[in-house]
Amino acid sequence: MPRPVRILDAGGTIAMSGPLARPAAGGLETAAIGEVPLAGPVEILARTSSVQLERDQALTIARRACELAAAGDGVVVTCGTDLMEELALLCDLLYAGQAPIVLTGAMRSASAPGADGPANLRDALAVARSAEAAGVGVLVCFAGELHAARAVRKVDSTSPTGFGSPGSGPLGYVAEERVSLVARPERRPAIEVERLDARVEVVRVGLAADGRVVDLVADAVDGLVVVLAGAGHLAPAYLRALERARRRIPVVAVARPQRGSILRSTYGFEGAEGDVRAAGIVCAGALSADAARITLMACLGAGLDADAVARVFAADDR
Repeated sequence: MPRPVRILDAGGTIAMSGPLARPAAGGLETAAIGEVPLAGPVEILARTSSVQLERDQALTIARRACELAAAGDGVVVTCGTDLMEELALLCDLLYAGQAPIVLTGAMRSASAPGADGPANLRDALAVARSAEAAGVGVLVCFAGELHAARAVRKVDSTSPTGFGSPGSGPLGYVAEERVSLVARPERRPAIEVERLDARVEVVRVGLAADGRVVDLVADAVDGLVVVLAGAGHLAPAYLRALERARRRIPVVAVARPQRGSILRSTYGFEGAEGDVRAAGIVCAGALSADAARITLMACLGAGLDADAVARVFAADDR
């Protein structure tokens, strides 16, 4: 027996129309739902682009999705694609239940030729109802592919196949409302996030970067994510800036390439991966910078100390 499903409408292109896409007066076009039984009416939680979501709004959406899923309903969240991967991860960080939470949206508005929202919504509903997706956690369903919240990235700004998982590939597929999984992600304990008000910024290592930006922002933020070159490398001056910041705030490092990891003991030059780790910087090479930022915000919003933060990221240090 398929499980009942709830839909949370959080805006985005799927709920927009017009020659210049803007939020539609009625919110999400629900014609694509067809005969799918819903456990309740569509809840409109936002009518905006995802880039305009406030911190409290994002946390409210994630909490509501987790609340409904914890009660046993499959949940579909429709939202903007620009920051969908971050909202999906926020849901995943809060959730450890069995019923699926599925995020989807559209690259083309409801009034555009070839609108992709209806097909994506039907696919997401099929996933949320399915027994196959039980215990998988939070997924992004787009263009017939299923992506884990921790791995998904928006990989194209205009194509209907706008999402991918560069490090691992899709978890599965959906066609004719049939769900097929080829992998199941490792689940993590839920984090009890009380607020999402920590200021975490992202800085990047690049050619001739000396770390001055770190000194400029470190006193104004609660945490930093640094995007390291290659397999975890940076210039000595940049390393020293991070060491100074690390004495005051948590610093999480990710790798600039879309695939790979932060090494441990391959290179020996100053500023190589061994120096990064010796500086007490938390390494999370499996995450994108955006995923690391949301994770650190959630950790700080849960009141976790430095050791607990490191444990949360440990599984992504591979």
